[in-house]
Amino acid sequence: MVVIEAPYGDAAGARHATAEFLARHCPWADPDAVVLVVSELVTNAIRHAGGWWRLCVRAVQDRLVVEIADASPRPPQPRTPDFGGGGGLGWHMVERLAGLLEVDRRPDGKTVRATWLVPAATGPAAPAPAVA
Repeated sequence: MVVIEAPYGDAAGARHATAEFLARHCPWADPDAVVLVVSELVTNAIRHAGGWWRLCVRAVQDRLVVEIADASPRPPQPRTPDFGGGGGLGWHMVERLAGLLEVDRRPDGKTVRATWLVPAATGPAAPAPAVA
């Protein structure tokens, strides 16, 4: 399990720690997708939730769970993307990349949880076609 909390970590440290965790414990996961989700969620917590956040990344049975807790009880709000550099892309990317996305609201903040399941086995390999 990886746990990083502000002010002891930043988005770059969260990305690095997540990539190392995936390499060791979840080789089946798409590291680019998971690290991008972590980066976006940590950045959103820094920008929109007062700066305090806690990242927890863990492998539980057949799933990978990434949780970002922050001090704002407001759920993430999708914005119209501004392709001129004004943002609005992050939450849309998180929604597309996470297998399952949940937001647990509390009076003192919220936790955003992204979950990916281990892909189902594809079954036995199909026989190779006969060569004539």
